Amino acid sequence: MIRSELIQKIADDNPHLYQRDVERIVNTIFDEITTAMAQGDRVELRGFGAFSVKKRDARVGRNPRTGETVNVEEKHVPFFKTGKLLRDRLNGKS
Repeated sequence: MIRSELIQKIADDNPHLYQRDVERIVNTIFDEITTAMAQGDRVELRGFGAFSVKKRDARVGRNPRTGETVNVEEKHVPFFKTGKLLRDRLNGKS
């Protein structure tokens, strides 16, 4: 599902809300999650999962095309860990 499909689904399920308001709400939620993660914070949505940032150390990698070794800089990457309710639902336990 993409963002526009999510907005449309929420708008369809809540006819008392205007689509532009639903779009603003969804964008605000994503912006807040992004801002918190950019500051290094963890965002937890109970029953769904937790977003966090993990640090990957610098390392020596290899270019798969040429086989040449390259230095890969340290970087921060987003990480998502599913919550128990989501994991159980995906595995048909609920």
